[in-house]
Amino acid sequence: MGSAYTSPSILQSSTTCLAPSPFQSQESQSNSLNFCSATRFLEPHFHKSSKILIPKSPFSVISPLKCAKVHRMQTQVEDSVKPIVDPHDIDSKLLQKLAYDALVWCSLNGLLVGDRNSKRSGTVPGVDMVHAPVALLPMSFPESHWKQSCEVAPIFNELVDRVSQDGEFLQQSLSRTKKADPFTSRLLEIHSKMLEINKIEEIRLGLHRSDYMLDEQTKLLLQIELNTISSSFSGLSCLVSELHRSLLQQYREDIALDPNRIPTNNAANQFAEALAKAWNEYGDPRAVILFVVQAEERNMYDQHWLSASLRERHQVTTIRKTLAEIDALGELQQDGTLVVDGQAVAVIYFRAGYAPSDYHSESEWRARLLMEQSRAVKCPSISYHLAGTKKIQQELAKPNVLERFLENKDDIAKLRKCFAGLWSLDESDTVKDAIERPGLYVMKPQREGGGNNIYGEDVKEALLKLQKEGTGSDAAYILMQRIFPNISHSILMREGIPHKEQTISELGVYGSYLRNKDEVLINEQAGYLMRTKVSSSNEGGVAAGFAVLDSIYLV
Repeated sequence: MGSAYTSPSILQSSTTCLAPSPFQSQESQSNSLNFCSATRFLEPHFHKSSKILIPKSPFSVISPLKCAKVHRMQTQVEDSVKPIVDPHDIDSKLLQKLAYDALVWCSLNGLLVGDRNSKRSGTVPGVDMVHAPVALLPMSFPESHWKQSCEVAPIFNELVDRVSQDGEFLQQSLSRTKKADPFTSRLLEIHSKMLEINKIEEIRLGLHRSDYMLDEQTKLLLQIELNTISSSFSGLSCLVSELHRSLLQQYREDIALDPNRIPTNNAANQFAEALAKAWNEYGDPRAVILFVVQAEERNMYDQHWLSASLRERHQVTTIRKTLAEIDALGELQQDGTLVVDGQAVAVIYFRAGYAPSDYHSESEWRARLLMEQSRAVKCPSISYHLAGTKKIQQELAKPNVLERFLENKDDIAKLRKCFAGLWSLDESDTVKDAIERPGLYVMKPQREGGGNNIYGEDVKEALLKLQKEGTGSDAAYILMQRIFPNISHSILMREGIPHKEQTISELGVYGSYLRNKDEVLINEQAGYLMRTKVSSSNEGGVAAGFAVLDSIYLV
Protein backbone atom coordinates (compact mmCIF):
# COMPACT_ATOMS: atom_id res chain seq x y z
CA MET A 1 0.00 0.00 0.00
CA GLY A 2 1.40 3.34 -0.98
CA SER A 3 -0.29 6.53 0.19
CA ALA A 4 -2.19 6.90 3.42
CA TYR A 5 -4.04 9.29 5.65
CA THR A 6 -2.58 10.22 9.03
CA SER A 7 -4.97 11.46 11.67
CA PRO A 8 -4.34 15.17 12.29
CA SER A 9 -5.31 15.04 15.93
CA ILE A 10 -5.01 12.72 18.88
CA LEU A 11 -8.35 11.10 19.63
CA GLN A 12 -9.23 9.21 22.76
CA SER A 13 -11.34 6.09 22.95
CA SER A 14 -13.89 5.70 25.71
CA THR A 15 -12.52 2.20 26.27
CA THR A 16 -9.43 1.98 28.44
CA CYS A 17 -6.55 0.53 26.44
CA LEU A 18 -4.25 -1.70 28.44
CA ALA A 19 -1.98 -2.78 25.57
CA PRO A 20 -1.03 -1.36 22.18
CA SER A 21 -2.63 -2.74 19.06
CA PRO A 22 -0.34 -5.02 17.02
CA PHE A 23 -1.38 -3.07 13.93
CA GLN A 24 0.28 0.16 15.07
CA SER A 25 3.95 0.96 15.01
CA GLN A 26 5.42 2.49 18.14
CA GLU A 27 5.67 5.80 16.32
CA SER A 28 1.98 5.83 15.42
CA GLN A 29 0.39 4.52 18.60
CA SER A 30 0.01 7.96 20.14
CA ASN A 31 -1.62 9.40 17.02
CA SER A 32 -4.38 6.92 16.34
CA LEU A 33 -7.75 6.00 17.71
CA ASN A 34 -7.17 2.74 19.55
CA PHE A 35 -10.63 1.33 20.17
CA CYS A 36 -9.69 -1.43 22.58
CA SER A 37 -6.79 -3.33 23.99
CA ALA A 38 -5.64 -6.86 23.36
CA THR A 39 -6.91 -7.89 26.78
CA ARG A 40 -10.30 -6.16 26.64
CA PHE A 41 -11.37 -6.55 23.02
CA LEU A 42 -14.67 -8.17 24.01
CA GLU A 43 -15.99 -5.16 25.91
CA PRO A 44 -18.79 -3.49 23.95
CA HIS A 45 -18.44 0.21 23.20
CA PHE A 46 -22.20 0.68 23.13
CA HIS A 47 -24.72 -1.72 24.65
CA LYS A 48 -27.07 -2.10 21.72
CA SER A 49 -28.89 -4.91 20.08
CA SER A 50 -26.52 -7.18 18.20
CA LYS A 51 -28.78 -7.23 15.15
CA ILE A 52 -27.54 -4.78 12.52
CA LEU A 53 -29.92 -3.82 9.74
CA ILE A 54 -29.27 -2.04 6.48
CA PRO A 55 -31.78 -1.26 3.74
CA LYS A 56 -32.13 -4.08 1.25
CA SER A 57 -30.08 -3.24 -1.81
CA PRO A 58 -32.04 -2.86 -5.05
CA PHE A 59 -29.05 -4.46 -6.78
CA SER A 60 -29.18 -7.74 -4.83
CA VAL A 61 -28.42 -10.72 -7.00
CA ILE A 62 -28.63 -14.47 -6.65
CA SER A 63 -24.97 -15.19 -7.31
CA PRO A 64 -21.82 -13.27 -6.33
CA LEU A 65 -21.17 -10.25 -8.51
CA LYS A 66 -18.54 -10.22 -11.22
CA CYS A 67 -17.10 -7.31 -13.15
CA ALA A 68 -19.59 -6.04 -15.67
CA LYS A 69 -18.80 -4.00 -18.74
CA VAL A 70 -19.40 -0.32 -18.08
CA HIS A 71 -20.67 1.64 -21.06
CA ARG A 72 -20.16 5.02 -19.43
CA MET A 73 -17.29 5.53 -17.04
CA GLN A 74 -18.45 6.82 -13.68
CA THR A 75 -15.60 8.11 -11.56
CA GLN A 76 -17.35 10.11 -8.85
CA VAL A 77 -19.89 9.35 -6.16
CA GLU A 78 -22.23 11.84 -4.58
CA ASP A 79 -21.50 11.04 -0.96
CA SER A 80 -18.71 9.55 1.08
CA VAL A 81 -18.70 5.78 1.34
CA LYS A 82 -20.62 4.85 4.46
CA PRO A 83 -19.49 1.86 6.54
CA ILE A 84 -21.74 -1.15 6.13
CA VAL A 85 -21.32 -2.12 9.79
CA ASP A 86 -20.13 -0.02 12.70
CA PRO A 87 -17.96 -2.25 14.91
CA HIS A 88 -19.28 -0.32 17.92
CA ASP A 89 -22.67 -1.92 17.26
CA ILE A 90 -21.29 -5.44 17.58
CA ASP A 91 -21.58 -6.57 21.19
CA SER A 92 -18.98 -8.68 22.94
CA LYS A 93 -20.82 -11.99 22.58
CA LEU A 94 -21.28 -11.64 18.83
CA LEU A 95 -17.70 -10.43 18.36
CA GLN A 96 -16.37 -13.44 20.25
CA LYS A 97 -18.40 -15.82 18.08
CA LEU A 98 -17.35 -14.10 14.85
CA ALA A 99 -13.68 -14.22 15.78
CA TYR A 100 -13.82 -17.87 16.84
CA ASP A 101 -15.60 -19.03 13.70
CA ALA A 102 -13.27 -16.97 11.50
CA LEU A 103 -10.25 -18.65 13.10
CA VAL A 104 -11.75 -22.09 12.57
CA TRP A 105 -12.53 -21.26 8.93
CA CYS A 106 -8.99 -20.00 8.30
CA SER A 107 -7.51 -23.16 9.80
CA LEU A 108 -9.73 -25.52 7.82
CA ASN A 109 -9.41 -23.71 4.50
CA GLY A 110 -5.74 -22.79 4.32
CA LEU A 111 -5.95 -19.04 4.95
CA LEU A 112 -2.56 -19.30 6.62
CA VAL A 113 0.92 -17.82 6.84
CA GLY A 114 4.04 -18.88 8.69
CA ASP A 115 4.45 -17.70 12.27
CA ARG A 116 6.88 -14.77 12.30
CA ASN A 117 8.21 -16.02 15.66
CA SER A 118 9.43 -19.28 14.14
CA LYS A 119 12.28 -19.33 11.64
CA ARG A 120 11.30 -22.80 10.39
CA SER A 121 7.86 -21.48 9.41
CA GLY A 122 9.44 -19.82 6.38
CA THR A 123 11.28 -22.90 5.15
CA VAL A 124 9.29 -26.02 6.13
CA PRO A 125 5.65 -26.29 4.96
CA GLY A 126 3.15 -27.23 7.64
CA VAL A 127 5.33 -26.07 10.52
CA ASP A 128 4.24 -23.26 12.88
CA MET A 129 1.35 -21.94 10.81
CA VAL A 130 -0.97 -19.14 11.97
CA HIS A 131 -4.02 -17.55 10.42
CA ALA A 132 -3.30 -14.78 7.93
CA PRO A 133 -4.03 -11.29 9.30
CA VAL A 134 -7.58 -10.51 8.21
CA ALA A 135 -10.48 -8.13 8.68
CA LEU A 136 -13.47 -9.85 10.25
CA LEU A 137 -15.98 -8.19 7.92
CA PRO A 138 -15.71 -6.86 4.35
CA MET A 139 -15.08 -3.20 3.54
CA SER A 140 -17.77 -1.19 1.76
CA PHE A 141 -16.77 -0.01 -1.70
CA PRO A 142 -18.72 1.88 -4.40
CA GLU A 143 -19.90 -0.42 -7.16
CA SER A 144 -19.22 2.25 -9.80
CA HIS A 145 -15.54 2.42 -8.84
CA TRP A 146 -15.29 -1.35 -8.71
CA LYS A 147 -16.55 -1.55 -12.28
CA GLN A 148 -14.15 1.21 -13.29
CA SER A 149 -11.16 -0.67 -11.84
CA CYS A 150 -12.22 -3.84 -13.65
CA GLU A 151 -12.67 -2.06 -16.96
CA VAL A 152 -9.21 -0.46 -17.00
CA ALA A 153 -7.37 -3.67 -16.01
CA PRO A 154 -7.08 -5.03 -19.59
CA ILE A 155 -6.01 -1.58 -20.82
CA PHE A 156 -3.19 -1.47 -18.28
CA ASN A 157 -2.21 -5.01 -19.31
CA GLU A 158 -1.89 -3.93 -22.93
CA LEU A 159 -0.01 -0.78 -21.93
CA VAL A 160 2.63 -2.78 -20.03
CA ASP A 161 3.15 -5.07 -23.01
CA ARG A 162 3.62 -2.19 -25.42
CA VAL A 163 5.92 -0.24 -23.11
CA SER A 164 8.02 -3.37 -22.61
CA GLN A 165 8.68 -3.57 -26.34
CA ASP A 166 10.04 -0.02 -26.52
CA GLY A 167 13.60 -0.57 -25.34
CA GLU A 168 14.65 2.96 -26.21
CA PHE A 169 11.87 4.45 -24.06
CA LEU A 170 12.80 2.26 -21.07
CA GLN A 171 16.51 2.98 -21.31
CA GLN A 172 16.09 6.70 -21.88
CA SER A 173 13.44 7.19 -19.17
CA LEU A 174 15.57 5.38 -16.59
CA SER A 175 18.93 6.82 -17.65
CA ARG A 176 19.20 9.27 -14.73
CA THR A 177 17.78 6.71 -12.31
CA LYS A 178 20.47 4.28 -13.43
CA LYS A 179 23.18 6.65 -12.22
CA ALA A 180 21.56 7.13 -8.80
CA ASP A 181 20.18 3.67 -8.03
CA PRO A 182 22.53 0.65 -8.24
CA PHE A 183 19.66 -1.86 -8.25
CA THR A 184 17.89 -0.28 -11.22
CA SER A 185 21.29 0.01 -12.90
CA ARG A 186 21.84 -3.75 -12.70
CA LEU A 187 18.39 -4.43 -14.13
CA LEU A 188 19.08 -2.04 -17.00
CA GLU A 189 22.41 -3.76 -17.70
CA ILE A 190 20.59 -7.05 -18.23
CA HIS A 191 18.01 -5.29 -20.38
CA SER A 192 20.79 -3.72 -22.48
CA LYS A 193 22.40 -7.11 -23.06
CA MET A 194 19.08 -8.47 -24.30
CA LEU A 195 18.77 -5.53 -26.68
CA GLU A 196 22.31 -6.08 -27.96
CA ILE A 197 21.65 -9.70 -28.90
CA ASN A 198 18.19 -8.78 -30.22
CA LYS A 199 16.52 -11.17 -27.77
CA ILE A 200 12.88 -11.51 -28.78
CA GLU A 201 10.27 -12.77 -26.33
CA GLU A 202 7.68 -14.32 -28.62
CA ILE A 203 5.56 -15.55 -25.70
CA ARG A 204 4.95 -12.77 -23.20
CA LEU A 205 3.17 -13.37 -19.90
CA GLY A 206 2.14 -10.70 -17.42
CA LEU A 207 0.47 -11.21 -14.04
CA HIS A 208 -0.06 -7.68 -12.78
CA ARG A 209 -1.78 -5.83 -9.97
CA SER A 210 -2.87 -2.20 -10.13
CA ASP A 211 -3.34 -0.65 -6.68
CA TYR A 212 -5.83 2.16 -5.99
CA MET A 213 -7.19 4.34 -3.24
CA LEU A 214 -10.48 6.24 -3.32
CA ASP A 215 -9.67 9.90 -2.64
CA GLU A 216 -12.15 11.34 -0.14
CA GLN A 217 -12.03 14.94 -1.39
CA THR A 218 -12.33 14.38 -5.13
CA LYS A 219 -14.20 11.05 -4.98
CA LEU A 220 -11.79 9.79 -7.65
CA LEU A 221 -10.28 6.32 -7.81
CA LEU A 222 -6.54 7.05 -8.06
CA GLN A 223 -3.78 4.62 -8.93
CA ILE A 224 -0.98 4.23 -6.42
CA GLU A 225 1.21 1.90 -8.43
CA LEU A 226 1.20 -0.83 -11.06
CA ASN A 227 2.99 -4.02 -10.00
CA THR A 228 4.48 -6.15 -12.77
CA ILE A 229 6.61 -8.53 -10.70
CA SER A 230 5.61 -10.83 -7.83
CA SER A 231 2.03 -9.57 -7.55
CA SER A 232 1.32 -11.43 -4.34
CA PHE A 233 -1.76 -12.71 -2.49
CA SER A 234 -3.68 -14.03 -5.48
CA GLY A 235 -4.03 -17.26 -3.50
CA LEU A 236 -5.06 -15.92 -0.10
CA SER A 237 -7.19 -13.02 -1.36
CA CYS A 238 -9.69 -15.50 -2.84
CA LEU A 239 -9.99 -17.19 0.53
CA VAL A 240 -10.71 -13.93 2.35
CA SER A 241 -13.65 -13.29 0.03
CA GLU A 242 -14.94 -16.79 0.80
CA LEU A 243 -14.37 -16.31 4.54
CA HIS A 244 -16.43 -13.12 4.57
CA ARG A 245 -19.15 -14.65 2.42
CA SER A 246 -19.32 -17.60 4.82
CA LEU A 247 -19.52 -15.38 7.92
CA LEU A 248 -22.23 -13.17 6.42
CA GLN A 249 -24.24 -16.25 5.51
CA GLN A 250 -23.77 -17.83 8.94
CA TYR A 251 -24.64 -14.63 10.83
CA ARG A 252 -27.27 -13.26 8.48
CA GLU A 253 -29.78 -12.92 11.32
CA ASP A 254 -27.32 -10.84 13.34
CA ILE A 255 -25.58 -8.90 10.59
CA ALA A 256 -28.12 -8.18 7.87
CA LEU A 257 -25.72 -8.06 4.93
CA ASP A 258 -26.12 -9.88 1.63
CA PRO A 259 -23.11 -12.20 1.09
CA ASN A 260 -23.70 -11.96 -2.66
CA ARG A 261 -22.61 -8.31 -2.58
CA ILE A 262 -19.02 -9.57 -2.18
CA PRO A 263 -17.68 -9.93 -5.74
CA THR A 264 -16.46 -13.28 -6.98
CA ASN A 265 -12.69 -13.53 -6.62
CA ASN A 266 -10.98 -16.22 -8.71
CA ALA A 267 -7.50 -14.69 -8.73
CA ALA A 268 -5.63 -17.91 -7.93
CA ASN A 269 -7.34 -19.97 -10.62
CA GLN A 270 -7.07 -17.19 -13.19
CA PHE A 271 -3.36 -16.73 -12.51
CA ALA A 272 -2.89 -20.50 -12.70
CA GLU A 273 -4.83 -20.61 -15.97
CA ALA A 274 -2.54 -17.96 -17.50
CA LEU A 275 0.58 -19.79 -16.30
CA ALA A 276 -0.75 -23.09 -17.65
CA LYS A 277 -1.64 -21.54 -20.99
CA ALA A 278 1.87 -20.09 -21.28
CA TRP A 279 3.29 -23.52 -20.41
CA ASN A 280 1.15 -25.05 -23.15
CA GLU A 281 2.28 -22.45 -25.69
CA TYR A 282 5.90 -23.29 -24.89
CA GLY A 283 5.23 -26.73 -26.31
CA ASP A 284 7.14 -29.20 -24.12
CA PRO A 285 4.81 -31.41 -22.03
CA ARG A 286 7.76 -32.63 -19.94
CA ALA A 287 8.86 -29.14 -18.92
CA VAL A 288 7.99 -27.56 -15.57
CA ILE A 289 7.03 -24.16 -14.25
CA LEU A 290 9.78 -22.70 -12.07
CA PHE A 291 8.75 -20.60 -9.06
CA VAL A 292 11.62 -18.28 -8.15
CA VAL A 293 11.29 -17.85 -4.38
CA GLN A 294 13.08 -16.41 -1.39
CA ALA A 295 15.05 -18.68 0.92
CA GLU A 296 12.67 -17.92 3.78
CA GLU A 297 9.06 -17.26 2.82
CA ARG A 298 6.34 -16.98 5.46
CA ASN A 299 3.84 -16.33 2.69
CA MET A 300 4.58 -19.64 0.97
CA TYR A 301 0.97 -20.87 1.20
CA ASP A 302 -0.22 -18.06 -1.05
CA GLN A 303 2.23 -19.47 -3.61
CA HIS A 304 1.32 -23.10 -2.93
CA TRP A 305 -2.32 -22.36 -3.79
CA LEU A 306 -1.14 -21.50 -7.31
CA SER A 307 0.96 -24.66 -7.49
CA ALA A 308 -1.99 -26.75 -6.32
CA SER A 309 -4.27 -25.23 -8.95
CA LEU A 310 -1.68 -25.86 -11.67
CA ARG A 311 -1.28 -29.47 -10.59
CA GLU A 312 -4.94 -30.35 -10.01
CA ARG A 313 -6.65 -28.32 -12.74
CA HIS A 314 -3.98 -28.35 -15.45
CA GLN A 315 -1.67 -31.30 -14.62
CA VAL A 316 1.38 -29.02 -14.69
CA THR A 317 4.37 -29.66 -12.42
CA THR A 318 6.00 -26.80 -10.53
CA ILE A 319 9.36 -26.58 -8.78
CA ARG A 320 10.62 -23.98 -6.29
CA LYS A 321 14.17 -22.62 -6.37
CA THR A 322 15.97 -19.58 -5.00
CA LEU A 323 18.11 -17.41 -7.25
CA ALA A 324 21.23 -18.91 -5.67
CA GLU A 325 19.98 -22.44 -6.35
CA ILE A 326 19.24 -21.53 -9.96
CA ASP A 327 22.80 -20.26 -10.35
CA ALA A 328 24.17 -23.50 -8.89
CA LEU A 329 21.82 -25.93 -10.65
CA GLY A 330 20.85 -24.14 -13.85
CA GLU A 331 22.30 -24.35 -17.33
CA LEU A 332 21.42 -23.26 -20.84
CA GLN A 333 21.33 -25.76 -23.65
CA GLN A 334 22.37 -24.77 -27.16
CA ASP A 335 18.78 -24.16 -28.26
CA GLY A 336 18.19 -21.80 -25.32
CA THR A 337 16.36 -24.31 -23.14
CA LEU A 338 16.79 -23.59 -19.44
CA VAL A 339 17.45 -26.71 -17.40
CA VAL A 340 17.37 -26.48 -13.60
CA ASP A 341 18.29 -29.50 -11.50
CA GLY A 342 17.85 -31.73 -14.53
CA GLN A 343 14.38 -30.43 -15.47
CA ALA A 344 13.57 -28.33 -18.52
CA VAL A 345 11.77 -25.10 -17.62
CA ALA A 346 8.90 -23.80 -19.73
CA VAL A 347 7.78 -20.85 -17.58
CA ILE A 348 9.63 -18.82 -14.94
CA TYR A 349 7.34 -17.23 -12.34
CA PHE A 350 9.10 -14.68 -10.12
CA ARG A 351 8.04 -14.44 -6.49
CA ALA A 352 11.48 -13.05 -5.64
CA GLY A 353 14.01 -10.85 -7.39
CA TYR A 354 12.06 -7.61 -7.05
CA ALA A 355 14.24 -6.01 -4.34
CA PRO A 356 17.98 -5.52 -3.71
CA SER A 357 17.70 -7.74 -0.63
CA ASP A 358 17.05 -10.71 -2.94
CA TYR A 359 20.51 -10.32 -4.50
CA HIS A 360 23.00 -11.26 -1.79
CA SER A 361 25.93 -11.76 -4.17
CA GLU A 362 26.86 -12.03 -7.83
CA SER A 363 25.37 -15.53 -7.76
CA GLU A 364 21.82 -14.14 -7.79
CA TRP A 365 22.61 -11.71 -10.61
CA ARG A 366 24.11 -14.54 -12.68
CA ALA A 367 20.89 -16.50 -12.19
CA ARG A 368 18.77 -13.55 -13.31
CA LEU A 369 20.86 -13.12 -16.47
CA LEU A 370 20.80 -16.87 -17.16
CA MET A 371 17.01 -16.96 -17.02
CA GLU A 372 16.68 -13.88 -19.19
CA GLN A 373 18.93 -15.42 -21.85
CA SER A 374 16.81 -18.57 -21.99
CA ARG A 375 13.83 -19.21 -24.24
CA ALA A 376 11.60 -19.96 -21.24
CA VAL A 377 8.56 -17.72 -20.79
CA LYS A 378 9.34 -15.18 -18.07
CA CYS A 379 6.75 -13.75 -15.73
CA PRO A 380 7.95 -11.08 -15.85
CA SER A 381 10.65 -10.57 -18.45
CA ILE A 382 13.24 -7.94 -17.63
CA SER A 383 11.40 -5.44 -19.84
CA TYR A 384 8.08 -6.11 -18.09
CA HIS A 385 9.87 -5.67 -14.75
CA LEU A 386 11.26 -2.28 -15.80
CA ALA A 387 7.88 -1.20 -17.19
CA GLY A 388 6.50 -1.43 -13.65
CA THR A 389 9.06 0.86 -12.00
CA LYS A 390 7.94 4.05 -10.29
CA LYS A 391 9.88 6.21 -12.74
CA ILE A 392 8.11 4.67 -15.74
CA GLN A 393 4.78 5.20 -13.97
CA GLN A 394 5.69 8.87 -13.61
CA GLU A 395 6.80 9.15 -17.24
CA LEU A 396 3.55 7.62 -18.50
CA ALA A 397 1.58 10.26 -16.60
CA LYS A 398 3.20 13.06 -18.60
CA PRO A 399 1.14 14.74 -21.35
CA ASN A 400 1.10 12.91 -24.70
CA VAL A 401 3.16 9.93 -23.49
CA LEU A 402 0.29 7.43 -23.39
CA GLU A 403 -0.38 8.29 -27.04
CA ARG A 404 3.02 6.80 -27.87
CA PHE A 405 1.71 3.37 -26.88
CA LEU A 406 -2.09 3.41 -27.23
CA GLU A 407 -4.27 4.50 -30.14
CA ASN A 408 -7.76 4.38 -28.65
CA LYS A 409 -8.61 7.82 -27.25
CA ASP A 410 -11.30 6.44 -24.95
CA ASP A 411 -8.83 3.97 -23.43
CA ILE A 412 -6.29 6.74 -22.91
CA ALA A 413 -8.90 8.91 -21.18
CA LYS A 414 -9.90 6.05 -18.88
CA LEU A 415 -6.31 5.51 -17.77
CA ARG A 416 -5.69 9.21 -17.23
CA LYS A 417 -8.69 9.44 -14.91
CA CYS A 418 -6.85 7.00 -12.62
CA PHE A 419 -3.56 8.89 -12.53
CA ALA A 420 -2.63 10.77 -9.38
CA GLY A 421 -0.16 13.64 -9.60
CA LEU A 422 3.34 12.33 -10.39
CA TRP A 423 6.54 14.34 -10.75
CA SER A 424 10.26 13.83 -11.14
CA LEU A 425 12.60 15.61 -8.75
CA ASP A 426 14.04 17.75 -11.52
CA GLU A 427 10.78 19.74 -11.59
CA SER A 428 11.91 22.59 -9.35
CA ASP A 429 8.52 24.20 -8.73
CA THR A 430 7.03 20.92 -7.52
CA VAL A 431 10.04 20.19 -5.31
CA LYS A 432 9.77 23.67 -3.79
CA ASP A 433 6.09 23.11 -3.04
CA ALA A 434 6.83 19.69 -1.54
CA ILE A 435 9.37 21.28 0.81
CA GLU A 436 6.84 23.92 1.85
CA ARG A 437 3.89 21.50 2.10
CA PRO A 438 5.39 18.01 2.60
CA GLY A 439 2.15 16.56 3.92
CA LEU A 440 0.65 16.71 0.44
CA TYR A 441 3.29 14.48 -1.15
CA VAL A 442 4.80 11.01 -0.95
CA MET A 443 8.41 10.44 -1.96
CA LYS A 444 8.93 7.07 -3.63
CA PRO A 445 12.12 5.16 -4.50
CA GLN A 446 12.32 2.51 -7.24
CA ARG A 447 11.39 -0.28 -4.83
CA GLU A 448 8.71 -2.93 -4.34
CA GLY A 449 7.50 -4.76 -1.25
CA GLY A 450 6.36 -2.04 1.16
CA GLY A 451 8.13 0.01 3.80
CA ASN A 452 10.16 2.15 1.38
CA ASN A 453 8.20 5.38 0.93
CA ILE A 454 8.84 8.72 2.65
CA TYR A 455 6.02 10.76 4.22
CA GLY A 456 5.29 13.98 6.09
CA GLU A 457 8.16 16.07 7.42
CA ASP A 458 10.56 13.35 6.31
CA VAL A 459 9.78 14.39 2.72
CA LYS A 460 11.03 17.90 3.45
CA GLU A 461 14.17 16.65 5.18
CA ALA A 462 14.95 14.17 2.39
CA LEU A 463 14.51 16.78 -0.35
CA LEU A 464 16.67 19.34 1.44
CA LYS A 465 19.35 16.71 1.98
CA LEU A 466 19.34 15.76 -1.70
CA GLN A 467 19.58 19.41 -2.72
CA LYS A 468 22.52 19.94 -0.37
CA GLU A 469 24.35 16.86 -1.66
CA GLY A 470 23.79 17.80 -5.31
CA THR A 471 25.04 14.41 -6.50
CA GLY A 472 22.13 13.49 -8.75
CA SER A 473 20.78 11.07 -6.15
CA ASP A 474 17.37 12.71 -6.56
CA ALA A 475 16.94 10.66 -9.75
CA ALA A 476 16.35 7.59 -7.57
CA TYR A 477 13.01 9.04 -6.41
CA ILE A 478 9.74 10.43 -7.70
CA LEU A 479 7.13 12.58 -5.99
CA MET A 480 3.51 11.53 -5.89
CA GLN A 481 0.38 13.33 -4.82
CA ARG A 482 -0.66 12.04 -1.42
CA ILE A 483 -4.08 10.43 -1.48
CA PHE A 484 -6.42 10.99 1.46
CA PRO A 485 -8.95 8.15 1.56
CA ASN A 486 -12.10 7.87 3.64
CA ILE A 487 -11.60 6.60 7.20
CA SER A 488 -13.74 3.64 8.27
CA HIS A 489 -14.15 1.56 11.40
CA SER A 490 -13.05 -2.06 11.06
CA ILE A 491 -12.26 -5.13 13.11
CA LEU A 492 -8.75 -6.33 12.33
CA MET A 493 -7.52 -9.69 13.57
CA ARG A 494 -3.94 -10.76 14.02
CA GLU A 495 -2.61 -13.55 16.26
CA GLY A 496 -6.17 -14.60 17.08
CA ILE A 497 -7.17 -11.30 18.67
CA PRO A 498 -9.63 -8.88 17.04
CA HIS A 499 -9.09 -5.14 17.42
CA LYS A 500 -11.53 -2.36 16.58
CA GLU A 501 -9.63 0.29 14.66
CA GLN A 502 -9.99 3.38 12.52
CA THR A 503 -8.83 2.21 9.11
CA ILE A 504 -8.23 3.01 5.47
CA SER A 505 -8.17 0.55 2.59
CA GLU A 506 -6.43 -0.03 -0.72
CA LEU A 507 -7.87 -1.99 -3.63
CA GLY A 508 -5.56 -4.01 -5.85
CA VAL A 509 -6.99 -5.34 -9.11
CA TYR A 510 -5.16 -8.24 -10.76
CA GLY A 511 -4.73 -8.55 -14.49
CA SER A 512 -3.49 -11.47 -16.60
CA TYR A 513 -2.04 -11.06 -20.08
CA LEU A 514 -0.62 -13.62 -22.50
CA ARG A 515 0.55 -13.00 -26.04
CA ASN A 516 2.20 -15.36 -28.51
CA LYS A 517 3.73 -13.28 -31.29
CA ASP A 518 0.84 -11.18 -32.64
CA GLU A 519 -1.96 -13.18 -31.03
CA VAL A 520 -3.34 -12.06 -27.66
CA LEU A 521 -4.48 -15.23 -25.92
CA ILE A 522 -5.50 -13.75 -22.56
CA ASN A 523 -6.18 -10.16 -21.53
CA GLU A 524 -8.51 -9.86 -18.58
CA GLN A 525 -9.15 -8.65 -15.09
CA ALA A 526 -8.21 -11.53 -12.81
CA GLY A 527 -9.61 -10.99 -9.32
CA TYR A 528 -8.69 -8.52 -6.62
CA LEU A 529 -6.89 -7.89 -3.35
CA MET A 530 -8.27 -5.62 -0.63
CA ARG A 531 -5.90 -4.51 2.12
CA THR A 532 -6.94 -2.58 5.21
CA LYS A 533 -4.71 -0.91 7.78
CA VAL A 534 -4.99 1.48 10.70
CA SER A 535 -5.39 5.03 9.46
CA SER A 536 -2.32 6.26 11.33
CA SER A 537 0.02 3.92 9.43
CA ASN A 538 1.76 5.27 6.35
CA GLU A 539 2.87 1.96 4.89
CA GLY A 540 0.54 -0.91 4.17
CA GLY A 541 2.08 -4.18 3.02
CA VAL A 542 0.47 -7.28 4.53
CA ALA A 543 3.66 -9.34 4.37
CA ALA A 544 5.58 -6.43 5.88
CA GLY A 545 3.20 -6.43 8.86
CA PHE A 546 1.39 -3.14 8.23
CA ALA A 547 -2.03 -4.31 7.00
CA VAL A 548 -4.54 -7.16 6.91
CA LEU A 549 -6.28 -8.97 4.07
CA ASP A 550 -9.84 -7.86 3.39
CA SER A 551 -12.59 -8.12 0.77
CA ILE A 552 -15.07 -5.63 -0.64
CA TYR A 553 -18.81 -5.24 -0.16
CA LEU A 554 -20.40 -3.37 -3.06
CA VAL A 555 -22.65 -0.45 -2.18
